[in-house]
Amino acid sequence: MVFSKFFQKFAPPTCSQVKTALKNMGFISEKQKGTSHEHWTKVVKGKLYKVTVDCPKAPFSDTLVSSMANQAGVSKRTFLIYCHDKKLKQDPHI
Repeated sequence: MVFSKFFQKFAPPTCSQVKTALKNMGFISEKQKGTSHEHWTKVVKGKLYKVTVDCPKAPFSDTLVSSMANQAGVSKRTFLIYCHDKKLKQDPHI
């Protein structure tokens, strides 16, 4: 598996790292409906952000990280910082 230069600083995140990051950003997990896909949602200033996490694909590729970051409304760098820093609990949308 070939990773971009960006992953030289940040290792590909695991499923638990992504879930912790989303929780720390203020996302709430929705009830699953018989699939491996988990949906995390958050409303900011009337806008709904919905992130889909598919744990069997972890550790996540550069493309999936970019997609989840886009769905979360943050940059890929910000998303990875939250994935690798469990103590970071500030809302990135403020």
